[in-house]
Amino acid sequence: MISWQKISVTIFLLVLGYGISAQKVIDLTKWPEGKTPEQIGMRITNKYLSLPHSHWGKYRKKANRITYPDVCTWLGGLWFAEATHNEDLITRLEERFLPLYSDEKHLLPTPDHVDNNVFGAVPLELYLQGKGKPYLELGLYYADTQWEVPADVKPEQKDYADKGYSWQTRIWIDDMFMITAVQAQAYRASGDPTYINRAAKEMVLYLDEIQLKNGLFHHSPDAPFAWGRGNGWMAVGMAELLRILPSDHSQRERIMQGYLKMMATLLTYQAEDGMWRQLIDDKDSWKETSGTAMFTYALIRGVKNGWLDEKSYSSAARKGWLALTTYLNEEDKLTEVCGGTNIGFDRAHYMNRPRVEGDLHGQAPFLWCAAALIDSKINF
Repeated sequence: MISWQKISVTIFLLVLGYGISAQKVIDLTKWPEGKTPEQIGMRITNKYLSLPHSHWGKYRKKANRITYPDVCTWLGGLWFAEATHNEDLITRLEERFLPLYSDEKHLLPTPDHVDNNVFGAVPLELYLQGKGKPYLELGLYYADTQWEVPADVKPEQKDYADKGYSWQTRIWIDDMFMITAVQAQAYRASGDPTYINRAAKEMVLYLDEIQLKNGLFHHSPDAPFAWGRGNGWMAVGMAELLRILPSDHSQRERIMQGYLKMMATLLTYQAEDGMWRQLIDDKDSWKETSGTAMFTYALIRGVKNGWLDEKSYSSAARKGWLALTTYLNEEDKLTEVCGGTNIGFDRAHYMNRPRVEGDLHGQAPFLWCAAALIDSKINF
């Protein structure tokens, strides 16, 4: 299956003017001092653990619940700790969770939205790292309620549920991490194929509905802009799903097609310094770090798992990583992160988004990259 896909991507790249035959495999294991994934990953994880729970990725307000930017960073920290065999770090990350069973129980998110249900990915990861059955039970609760239809759902939500999709479906590109992450984690933890089948079916719906001919995605059907981080959620969602999907799964080929198509086009929009832009296909938009980190992560996983031609893509992954390291300041805050962004209906909405530092929307995927570069496992 992989061979013809690689051939088709090679042809696509040649049509676009990428002469891959002259390229060489770029090493993703040797890095300059201060830019190694071990060093960067530890800096970001320690920064995360030194701060309270964020308010949607920022720290200007006290958190009223655990939000998805924290989930993504927490998950990345656990991946990084496992990849580096750092038991002390795993313990510290678990200790951050324990108050949620007692005096911080009010911070557990209500399972009524994609942005809330993804929380289940963290306790499921703790369970997978040997931390006990209560984590499994809590994680599966969030995975299951993503499909359990409440009595007061809107007609369009019920319609999706009647077709076998999550009632939380809304066809926003952000969803393809928020839904697939917790369902895929539930499959890893339980072995029940129901969860991975849900995730795959949902991903195919989004690919069929909103992937553009060039492989990119608009923010939503009503927001025709190729927003960087939004596309990043799709890239990471597909990469995560592909590394967990069984090799003989009926939906794997369709998801792989969507992934390869996107990765090929991303190569054409990567700047010389390794960055991608706030609006991917708008050369006048600013270089943005959270989307760059997500694309870099998807490339790293693709190269290391053999889905992507190593000669064509290893250079892009290395350039992305090294570029990101230049945006991590002395306070261990990633700069030039697009602030939280709802759908917008004109170019100015995306161009004028706040450019912030230390926001977990950026810290998290940079940490994922560190974990992926170190991780020696193929698939999960």
